[in-house]
Amino acid sequence: MNNTAKYDDLRQRYPLFEYVDYHYRWDDGGLHLRFDFSMGGVEFHPEALVEARPFLDRNVAPGVLDHLVFDIGMIELISYWKCACPPTVKVSCGSLTDEQTAFWRKLYWNGLGEFFYTNGIAETPDAFMRVESGKRKVESKGIFEIRNPKSEIQNSYLVPIGGGKDSVVTLELLRRAGKTIRPLIMNPRGATVECARVGGFGMDEVLVIRRTIDPVLLELNAKGYLNGHTPFSAMLAFYTRLASALTGIPNVALSNESSANESTVRGTSVNHQYSKSLEFEDDFRDYCANELMCNCAGVDASATDAITHSHIDAFNYFSFLRPLSELQIAMLFSRFTAYHDVFRSCNAGSKQDIWCGHCAKCLFAYIILSPFVEPDRLNAIFGKSMLDDTTLEHEFRQLLGEAETKPSECVGTVGEVHQALRMTVERWSKEKRPKLLESVQLDKPEQLIKLDRLAPIGNLSEEERQILQQACTEKTN
Repeated sequence: MNNTAKYDDLRQRYPLFEYVDYHYRWDDGGLHLRFDFSMGGVEFHPEALVEARPFLDRNVAPGVLDHLVFDIGMIELISYWKCACPPTVKVSCGSLTDEQTAFWRKLYWNGLGEFFYTNGIAETPDAFMRVESGKRKVESKGIFEIRNPKSEIQNSYLVPIGGGKDSVVTLELLRRAGKTIRPLIMNPRGATVECARVGGFGMDEVLVIRRTIDPVLLELNAKGYLNGHTPFSAMLAFYTRLASALTGIPNVALSNESSANESTVRGTSVNHQYSKSLEFEDDFRDYCANELMCNCAGVDASATDAITHSHIDAFNYFSFLRPLSELQIAMLFSRFTAYHDVFRSCNAGSKQDIWCGHCAKCLFAYIILSPFVEPDRLNAIFGKSMLDDTTLEHEFRQLLGEAETKPSECVGTVGEVHQALRMTVERWSKEKRPKLLESVQLDKPEQLIKLDRLAPIGNLSEEERQILQQACTEKTN
């Protein structure tokens, strides 16, 4: 698309986007959040609910909640800002340091890389947005208290469950290593609920967050305002920080792998998975570690000593699977057969809780599992032999790296796809080669993925790396 003219027109019509206020309250249903955004007479009021559970602490200091909810509003606003892209964002309900402003602008810019690309908008990181903060202070006089013994804290993990293979691998490896797991699900659907159930968790044991989009935004989208991808994983990151404070569990184990660092558009930094990348993870960890240690959002410098040994220092957001490739994750997932009939990674079919069988995400999931799951079983999971579906030729060529862009989905690297298909051809050598593979030339990856090796990246402890190493070695011995 070329929406440059529309972009320029909307920015003139809507010069200012204001983060007016945030609200939170407890009742029998849980912790309710609401945010107030304004844009040239248009108002947005998105809401979220952390469902009531006996394990939630309702005594977290209001000042602490102010910080956490305020920041959630900062990431929520980007979904509403993008419909008209006002050149100025005014934060009226809190103050930001220069360092914080730089963090948010970088996150917005990189998180919207695909949005600008698909809309054909040529913009620069300096010109796309100016962030101004008001003088109202976000008070933070409370302390993030650790309520559990140190040993219990070190062995407790919040694990977001997305319904796909990756979070299953994280859940199972940590659980089998003797760690205490608290699943977290945002907007439960069939696959997420079923994966938790297979893992041995009832919904009363799961921390559930329900997030709703203001229908006003949907109305504007229907009228032709700008639309596109926003950094959902970054939003999840800020919600997990709230979840950590409410549960007293500082370890948040995401399931983002090394493949998330590869750009979506060849020769650019545009990355559909930016907020799953190691770069974002490191930036977010630094932001959380430094936020209460400076005079940010109205925290007096004299108050920082009282916060030094606080929960926010212990907060440990990291991707447990970062040292692994998608190929290794597929290898590990193939062992957990109880999940094979309930997991789903298809965005197109998510509302119906199905594999749609017609998108690049379905095709990639099929390909990456094909070296490790028998063909008949794989076909039963996806409902057909996806490598025999010639209507997926374009998506297949995208995954192979023969197009300008990779699919705008969370998929593995081009090298991983080639290696998986080479392994598949060898494994199925006695059978007829699938139709999509009949004329394809599979490249040998420049750097072959060793299934028993971990990449030297990520924010894992030595023990966590050993858990992964042992799991990968078991398969290859």
